[in-house]
Formats: sequence, structure tokens, C-alpha cells
Amino acid sequence: MTTPQDRLTTLEIRNAEQEHVIEELSGQVAEQWKVIDRLQKKLDALADRFLVLEEQTLPDTPVTKPPHW
Repeated sequence: MTTPQDRLTTLEIRNAEQEHVIEELSGQVAEQWKVIDRLQKKLDALADRFLVLEEQTLPDTPVTKPPHW
């Protein structure tokens, strides 16, 4: 038969284990946010480069309708 003290000890152990898991998960989430932030910056830089390259490859002459239109 478990005593109230045994039950309390069991709950305290579970609580300590859960706190440890929460701290680990919090650390992992923080690291993932750093990775996401780094990837977002790279994506933004690539998008900017793509737009610059796209502007450079645009034809200089505007597209006009043929004379028979």
C-alpha cells in the first residue's frame, strides 16, 4: 500500500522529469528558430538576387504590336 508520502515523492519525481523535458524542448525550439531565421535571411537574399538578374535580362525594347494590328 502506498502512503501519501510515497505518492508525493512519485509526483515530485514526475514533476522534475517533466521540467527537464520542457527545458530540453524549449532549447530545441530556440535552436530551430535560429535556423529558421538564418534560412529566411538566405531566402530573402536569393529572392533579391533573382529580381536583380531578372531585371538585367529584360529586353530593352518594349514589346509592340505588329504594324498590321
